[in-house]
Amino acid sequence: MFLSTARVIKFSFQDIFRNIWLSLVTLIILILALFTVNMLLVVKVVGDTAVEAIKEKIDVNLFLKSSAKEEEILALKANLEKLSEVKEIEYISKADALERFKEKHSDNAQILDSLRELGTNPLTPTLVIKPTSLDDFDNLINRLNAIDNEIIESRNFANYKLILDKINGITKKVTDAALFLSSLFVFITLLVVYNSVRVTIYTHKQEITIMRLVGASRGFIQMPYLLSGIIYALLGVIAVALLFYPFLSLLQPYLEAFFVGYNVDLPAYFYGNIVLIFGTQFIGASLVNMIATLFAVRKYSRV
Repeated sequence: MFLSTARVIKFSFQDIFRNIWLSLVTLIILILALFTVNMLLVVKVVGDTAVEAIKEKIDVNLFLKSSAKEEEILALKANLEKLSEVKEIEYISKADALERFKEKHSDNAQILDSLRELGTNPLTPTLVIKPTSLDDFDNLINRLNAIDNEIIESRNFANYKLILDKINGITKKVTDAALFLSSLFVFITLLVVYNSVRVTIYTHKQEITIMRLVGASRGFIQMPYLLSGIIYALLGVIAVALLFYPFLSLLQPYLEAFFVGYNVDLPAYFYGNIVLIFGTQFIGASLVNMIATLFAVRKYSRV
């Protein structure tokens, strides 16, 4: 058994190197297919991060009158906390709002000078309300609009659902495009592997005939070609991993600039899931190659 296995491995590598240019074409197509699959994963991770980032930002601001008394504000806050659609409420007093404003514009001397010249605090107290979930957002808006309290000066209801729908729409379009490209490359890989095996078997037809005459089984004749498909998959996955991590390193600064204040680390995500990601891709690529190889060897290895 050991000797037979060694011979299968030897014949497999011989077939790969004898048709080196055809092997390279097969490998390149496989790399392109795996690269698009990983791009699809990147799109999913970035899309999910964008959605989560927006969900964390979802809130409703009730701007209160400057003349509102502290006990009136706390009473309104207590009544709002009873609503089932409300997750939590943050009360920002005039003094707190002023400190946050100064901190936010600490690098803008002109704004700070204007504030000092004003001499008074122009900001109003605010209640920042977070909904329990995005599904409750519309109900919460309706409940807040129904509240008639004289200390409420204005309401700020951003349409977060519209923003999320746009992000999901863009993500879906990019995902569909990546799926189409991945499917196309998988189909091309099947054709290339099938024809590669067919050409290899045709060029070694005489050798296969001799092997059958001396008693070699059909399984022994077919195994080197099946092993070649696994070798292609292994080399393809290794090549994609070596190419993809530098690509992620180049992409990471742009993501950090876009998602300021959020932990979006694609290299760390791929490093943390390297076995699952590339192990799954190796199994998938091996199955695709073996299916194409199996069809080819069954049809063309008969002598």
